[in-house]
Amino acid sequence: MQHKLLAPVAEVYDLAVIGAGINGVGIAADAAGRGLAVFLCEQGDLAQHTSSASSKLVHGGLRYLEHYELRLVREALAEREVLLAKAPHLVTPLRFILPYRPHLRPSWLIRTGLFLYDHLGKRERLAASRSLRFGADSPLKPELDHGFEYSDCWVDDARLVVVNAIAAREHGAHVHSRTRCVSARSSKGLWHLHLERADGSRYSIRARALVNATGPWVAQFIEDDLRLSSPHGIRLIQGSHLIVPRLYDGEHAYVLQNRDRRVVFVIPYLDRFSLIGTTDREYHGDPAQVRVTEQEIDYLLAVVNEHFKRPLQRTDICHSYAGVRPLCDDESSEPAAITRDYTLELSRQAHDAPLLSVFGGKLTTYRKLAEAALAELAPWFPHMQPAWTRHAPLPGGEDMRNVRELTEALCLSHAWLDERLAERWASSYGSRSWLLLKGVDGVQDLGEHFGAGLHAHEVDYLMAEEWAQTAEDILWRRSKLGLSIDRSGRDRLQHYLDSQTAAHLVSFDQSLRA
Repeated sequence: MQHKLLAPVAEVYDLAVIGAGINGVGIAADAAGRGLAVFLCEQGDLAQHTSSASSKLVHGGLRYLEHYELRLVREALAEREVLLAKAPHLVTPLRFILPYRPHLRPSWLIRTGLFLYDHLGKRERLAASRSLRFGADSPLKPELDHGFEYSDCWVDDARLVVVNAIAAREHGAHVHSRTRCVSARSSKGLWHLHLERADGSRYSIRARALVNATGPWVAQFIEDDLRLSSPHGIRLIQGSHLIVPRLYDGEHAYVLQNRDRRVVFVIPYLDRFSLIGTTDREYHGDPAQVRVTEQEIDYLLAVVNEHFKRPLQRTDICHSYAGVRPLCDDESSEPAAITRDYTLELSRQAHDAPLLSVFGGKLTTYRKLAEAALAELAPWFPHMQPAWTRHAPLPGGEDMRNVRELTEALCLSHAWLDERLAERWASSYGSRSWLLLKGVDGVQDLGEHFGAGLHAHEVDYLMAEEWAQTAEDILWRRSKLGLSIDRSGRDRLQHYLDSQTAAHLVSFDQSLRA
């Protein structure tokens, strides 16, 4: 945990990245791997906002074809294959069923879209689309008797952020969560950044270039903290999701067409649940305070109930969450029509150090966005090494093919290990699961049990290696165990975290006095 308490040691960094959502950690990891000295900070926890509030998909964006976003779809389709290879523990293939509703979209249009979807991007691991007939055992209403099926991928969004932060650190980057950039000024070719930790302590660093990857706060950061004019407007689009008990058997997802021409996903989630989303509505409040609205609940339930035999009610909702997508304002009249593509804006005046601001972007294309960002900054770093991330596994993705095989290997080498726990570790930590088992000879060595297979030993790992500090960090971002652990377990977990932090601070203070 020392990396969270010690101030940076480098006097001048090559690159300072503000914001540790998926774009910020992607840029930091790529830059550090090219030999740059990188500083990354985040005002809250990693992936605390937009990057943990997604639909959990790595996908090309079938509906973007209707808005002629061919470049974005092509890039996203290609990145599905890249991420499947880089992070087989976090990214898994998923088949989507699209029930046919002739009054919404004609068959020829859907077939054309699926043909493009199959062929726009390189597809090696994923099966092609096809037509389907639904039988009597279908969970859909009888009038929905046929449709289409195609491939995309599921992803643990928050963990994708965390492993990129780990990759950045392992290539030498200094990563600081709960550290806010309160101001930054450019002078004599360097950025001077003033930073504040959660405990109120402050320090400063300098950097040759600054990356503004603050997501929903990108324009606000430019105007309030840098005291400059934002080159683009930003539109915040709220997307909300519901989690309900499993709606149907099988490992496939559904894509439901609504009368407003939007689509809603119903996705298998954590074995016992279904994830329903998302919405598209303009949001004008504080991005940190976004909440699911009653109107959005009504909307999502209505779409699902129009398709499925078994009706859902509000009482079926186990959990809900909302986030805002920061989209570059292209003056589209409808939220659904606003481009999901990204815009990189490079600002530099006279001899000032460069500022690169990230507007928009998608979880699926974060790696390509990072490459594009470093291409923009390349003139200032002639010593920077070439792109490298395409074929490099992310932490945990090394030396593994899939979750099933790794689960079996873990159980075979540790006969005492519960299979459900082994599978969760395999799908969360990948090959890094072996680190969790180092020096562990039985369940008694895992320490206090907080529920749902979460033990003190794993918590210690998350605090030491993954910047976790609170129960929320662990239960909703490092894992999704918040759906399974009761209030008593959550309270005991937070008490344990507080005690560990207090003990570490005492030890740290004693070492300074010595």
